[in-house]
Amino acid sequence: MIDYLFAPIFAFVFMFIVFRPFEWAYPAKKEQTFFRPGWWTDLCFFLGSHLCWVILIYLLLGSFEVWAAAITPSSVRQAIAAQPFWLQAVEALVLSDLLIYWGHRLQHRVEFLWRFHSIHHSSTHLDWLAAYREHPLDTVYTMGLVNLPAVLMGFSLQSIAAVIVFRGLWAVYIHSNVRFPLGPLRVLIGAPELHRWHHAKQRDAGNYANISPLMDVIFGTYICPDHDPEEFGIKEPIADSYIGQLVHPFKRR
Repeated sequence: MIDYLFAPIFAFVFMFIVFRPFEWAYPAKKEQTFFRPGWWTDLCFFLGSHLCWVILIYLLLGSFEVWAAAITPSSVRQAIAAQPFWLQAVEALVLSDLLIYWGHRLQHRVEFLWRFHSIHHSSTHLDWLAAYREHPLDTVYTMGLVNLPAVLMGFSLQSIAAVIVFRGLWAVYIHSNVRFPLGPLRVLIGAPELHRWHHAKQRDAGNYANISPLMDVIFGTYICPDHDPEEFGIKEPIADSYIGQLVHPFKRR
């Protein structure tokens, strides 16, 4: 029980030590401090995800994986299991990147999905902690899409875990308040400045890719102006509090 309660503290300290020095050394917005508007709400989402929602999410995903595994031909699973680990991980990453790209576009186009996803976009300031502002049901949707290709094709649990961990760290990185001089490399590996444009107030701003922006380039949604958006957030009114944002998707429109 003690380990369970201390795990979020350890995770917070780890993320702070990893990402905060970069935000201090290479800030995109120099005037932004850690205790900026909305930081408490984001911290509540961080703690909530580690203490409460992670259990529900993994129970649902576990049931999903059992169902998905049952419909995959054993010959497919055996062929993939015979591949080296690194190849499985790359395949899982590319396939899930394609699926999450289109799933992410749907989150912005389908009103029901946007109700939940808009919570993530309600942050008016971006940094590593803002990455955790996500409704738990939105997380279930995203994690389901991320895992679907790997589960259906019978990838090893190690490959799936590697993809999940990598994507989690990458999501925190692209939300961080940093600007690195990557130049043309950002088209291949992504960068926080690209994701900041995704968080512009326009609901269809572009840059939906999760890992590599090549998905946006291929499907015509890549944008990269030489400046940051004037504002982040969403146009519709939304509560600032943690509880208010959890119940927001269920309010009658």
